[in-house]
Amino acid sequence: MKTFMDENFLLRTQCAQKLYHDYAEGMPILDYHCHINPQEIAEDRQFTNITEVWLGGDHYKWRQMRSNGVDEYYITGDAPDREKFQKWAETLEKLIGNPLYHWSHLELKRYFGYQGYLNGETAEEVWQLCNAKLKTKEMSVRGLIRQSGVTLICTTDDPADSLVWHQKIKEDDTFDVQVLPAWRPDKAANLEASIFPDYIKQLGEVSGVKILTFQNLKEAIVTRMDYFNQRGCLVSDHGLDYVMCAPASEEEVETIFQKGLSGKSLTDLEIAKYKTAFMLFLGRQYHRLGWVMQLHYGCKRNNNSLQFSKLGPDTGFDCINNYTPADQLADFLNNLASTDELPKTILYSLNPNDNAAIGTIIGCFQDSSAAGKLQQGSAWWFNDNKTGMAEQMTSLANLGILSNFVGMLTDSRSFLSYTRHEYFRRILCGLIGGWVENGEYPYDEKALEKIIKGICYHNAVSYFGFDLK
Repeated sequence: MKTFMDENFLLRTQCAQKLYHDYAEGMPILDYHCHINPQEIAEDRQFTNITEVWLGGDHYKWRQMRSNGVDEYYITGDAPDREKFQKWAETLEKLIGNPLYHWSHLELKRYFGYQGYLNGETAEEVWQLCNAKLKTKEMSVRGLIRQSGVTLICTTDDPADSLVWHQKIKEDDTFDVQVLPAWRPDKAANLEASIFPDYIKQLGEVSGVKILTFQNLKEAIVTRMDYFNQRGCLVSDHGLDYVMCAPASEEEVETIFQKGLSGKSLTDLEIAKYKTAFMLFLGRQYHRLGWVMQLHYGCKRNNNSLQFSKLGPDTGFDCINNYTPADQLADFLNNLASTDELPKTILYSLNPNDNAAIGTIIGCFQDSSAAGKLQQGSAWWFNDNKTGMAEQMTSLANLGILSNFVGMLTDSRSFLSYTRHEYFRRILCGLIGGWVENGEYPYDEKALEKIIKGICYHNAVSYFGFDLK
């Protein structure tokens, strides 16, 4: 019987162990997509206790606590932090086979030096250990980032954001990790949302453009994109139900925009036509600026209407959607490619059944402007586990070039989540090491080192064009 999560955790073969320990383990981290708060980095927040770090905004954990019958009072309610931690510890011990069990214990090992395992009985011991360690300077937000080996972070930012915290970080020469904005214009895309008219007014005020027409909106967007670009932005991101392609005339789009601006109800087709026009416009702008376009799709959000009314979005009530039409995705990309305005693009579907479709679609639009110009993104959200990661990388290897993959992203609101990169790297090395041990790829150390280090770090640096000195 192997020791629980020892130094060769998930590394079943000798080749996998060598690939990880010699090549992957010491590589830095490039966090090109996350949801952490730049204000907390600028102010170098110091957490009071482990509940603040682990349960303050982690809907992954909240879902599992609800599944364990825990009352909402101990999840998002006003229960004391110690009691919330106890309920989480009692839930964690049941999560055999769940990635949260691995992630949580990797965090306890790497950041707190805890070698045991957390359950209801050890909760007090872990609580005391973690809280004592959190008082030290090395466990401030910046300390956590430094000790994790992070070289660059891209946050997720609305076009109306002032980016003031990014500027404060940039001007602070005591912190040498770059923190760059990433463009997330979902509020401008979702004209069916009740907040759309008010948001458009806000965007107009920030951009200095009075937005009365769709053309005005595009002018405001360009103004804000140039503002972001001047502050180092190289990445965009979109949260879509699916990637749609419903072309419409300029007159149709304008009529639809006016309906949305006035708060009138819209048909599904009208929404699709507007979003298609908006996304095609953005795609061409990304090409102009040299930005990478990330498309996250395949999620059905806010399914529990009662809980949504109480807690709002991003609180653990989303699921995988199986409506992710591959034909519309291909047509959308082709619309941009037909005028040679397709930017570098990363596709993430929440539905793992889309792996093969994505693998074949991206192959239709590769060209010499970049190795792996179109990427299948790392296994996302509900697929961010051992099985999901292995299946995504195997599919990409079968249908494309795994060696050009830009690798793992944190996609988290927690500053302890950088151990997910370790988890990913162990799975990567286990996968490739298994192929080598099985005689499916030669034991060519030079080639293997380049592949592993590329996927762990170097490919992303080159792909996004970050200036890392």
